[in-house]
Amino acid sequence: MKEYNNLVKDIKNKKFLPIYFLEGEEPFYIDKISTLLEENVLNEDEKAFNQNIIYGTESDLDQIISLAKQFPMGSEKQLVIIKEAKGLAFDKSDTFENYIKNPQPSTVLAINYKYKSLDKRKSLTKLLNKQGYLFSSEKLYDNQVPAWIGSLCQSLGLDIDEKSKALLSEFLGTDLSRIDNEIHKIKLILGNSNKITPEIIERNIGISKEYNNFELRKAIVEKNLSQVYKIVDYFEKNPKANPIVLTFGTLISLFTNILIVHTLPIKTPQNIAKELRINPFFANEYLTAIKNYSLKKTTACIAFLRDADMKSKGVDVSSQATTKDILMEMLYKILH
Repeated sequence: MKEYNNLVKDIKNKKFLPIYFLEGEEPFYIDKISTLLEENVLNEDEKAFNQNIIYGTESDLDQIISLAKQFPMGSEKQLVIIKEAKGLAFDKSDTFENYIKNPQPSTVLAINYKYKSLDKRKSLTKLLNKQGYLFSSEKLYDNQVPAWIGSLCQSLGLDIDEKSKALLSEFLGTDLSRIDNEIHKIKLILGNSNKITPEIIERNIGISKEYNNFELRKAIVEKNLSQVYKIVDYFEKNPKANPIVLTFGTLISLFTNILIVHTLPIKTPQNIAKELRINPFFANEYLTAIKNYSLKKTTACIAFLRDADMKSKGVDVSSQATTKDILMEMLYKILH
């Protein structure tokens, strides 16, 4: 987030680059930067004549560069935003490369190259990097999301514990826009307080602090049968909040990681966290797991999960079997 935060700071301080080439699989940062430019480059009176939002699907590079070279009318700057630009052949355009070398200083050109990245070997990418015009927005892995949540909260002056990060990550996945919206909503609700807890999340986002995939995983690791069955019963009564596909994904990831930990020559919390790329906060969970699940049992559990996943999709299962039936049968096999 450091590069993003620096860009945000400069934009808010009216220090604009002539070109923002915003690329990558993660749309969150690209959308945020484009919105910030719309809010800061021009005032409302200047936008009528000096702000142009163009779609790459409806234009070509020669037209875009021609527009970028124009002078603003009654303003120091003009803003040109190109949306849906991934279909444009930037790396095959000498016109665009020449513009990068000598951009119009009164134009701010923002290119939204979402869900795609330039070839790093090409001269265009090297030129954009050299000039400082390229911003790459990479998709986060699941295990990176809790740390991202922590950084976001810190930037907003909020304090959040590890369990709350895990709950949000488990429930909201890697949708950074949704996470950002929910955390901003919590900030407004907190008022003068700054502490995000599982109780706050439960009240305001609809995630049960006791009955969720995070707690199910913990109960399975500890072989806490009564808690496992309570959670599954809750899941059946609240299927929209707890879709079975997410439960299978969580548990397959859990047992795959347990399998990896069994094979590690050094089984310290620090090494487990490093090898699994997880927060050290959760490493001790795997030390408990390998005590309760042998290597042979772990392999069998992965097979049970895959079989149940197929049954949940209607393969080789009785037409009368419910989601709860499938989960309970699978969990019985895992826990015994």
